[in-house]
Amino acid sequence: MTLGPLMIDIVGETLLAEERASLISPLVGGVILFTRNYREPGQLAELTREIRSLRKPPVLIAVDQEGGRVQRFREGFSGLPPARWFGHQYDADPAQGRRLARLAGWLMAAELRDAGVDISFSPVLDLDRGLSEVIGDRAFHHDIDSVVDLADAWIHGMRDAGMAAVGKHFPGHGGVLADSHLELPVDQRQYADVADDIAPFQRLIEHGIPGLMVAHVRYPAIDRRIASLSPFWLQTELRENLRFAGAVFSDDLTMGALAEAGSVPERARQTLAAGADMALICNDPEASAQTIAQLSGDTSPTSHARLAAMRPSVLPWRPGQLQATRHWVDGVAKLSEALARPVLSLDG
Repeated sequence: MTLGPLMIDIVGETLLAEERASLISPLVGGVILFTRNYREPGQLAELTREIRSLRKPPVLIAVDQEGGRVQRFREGFSGLPPARWFGHQYDADPAQGRRLARLAGWLMAAELRDAGVDISFSPVLDLDRGLSEVIGDRAFHHDIDSVVDLADAWIHGMRDAGMAAVGKHFPGHGGVLADSHLELPVDQRQYADVADDIAPFQRLIEHGIPGLMVAHVRYPAIDRRIASLSPFWLQTELRENLRFAGAVFSDDLTMGALAEAGSVPERARQTLAAGADMALICNDPEASAQTIAQLSGDTSPTSHARLAAMRPSVLPWRPGQLQATRHWVDGVAKLSEALARPVLSLDG
């Protein structure tokens, strides 16, 4: 069975019968987990084992575990600072900032992999322009070189733990005020003015980032379509101009930004037709069921290959034994020590 083009979610800490049926649909290739799906690491490991057992090859299991205010699993996991904290560290000492970003990327990925999670949708590559509240301290920095340096270190840390990174939110969410969870952000700038926002994505594509998530933002001076539904942004810009060969994920298709784009099944058709490899449907079980029922067509071999490449490598430790390793013990101690020190502020 191939990996289908839909990533859906589940209601609670265990699978319902109807969720098992959805997860074995050939249209489904992934499941995204949220705080409501988590009680403690042992329960999470059992849940991911059950999800994995439903089919071969198993679906991809994902979560948003950036750190700061976007960290779905907390109790029993290392508390990670927001990306901006690494920017503060970088301003004080660039080498130390890179070391800490790589360490935190490894720690985040290793702890998730130990519990059976394949992907964290991170890091954020948006520039901190001081406009977007939904991005805010989720961005590493306002400076392109600093974002690239820190994100590259974070991605290497994830890779050290065997996890593929998914940068977000292409082509850049930092230049708009509106929260796409609630309404459609519109960025009125010309392409030349958006080029700085695209730059971190371009440079990390050159470095080999394996996955990207696309923003629900419209850039009307460049293209009339919302970026996540746009053949221009996903095909012409991302695939042709930037030569990105990795996996493309939509942001959540139930978000308020897409209210004008039709039903959720229609939104899924649009993003997949535009060039996304996987469409996310979150927090709306009815919409997930409708999309599975109404969507037709097979995943292209190219999309399947891109998604299959997102699978993690074999664990270098025995499952459930990560916290007994020297690497984890030392990593937690180093991050805790750094968090306890005051750092230079770059705010304002």
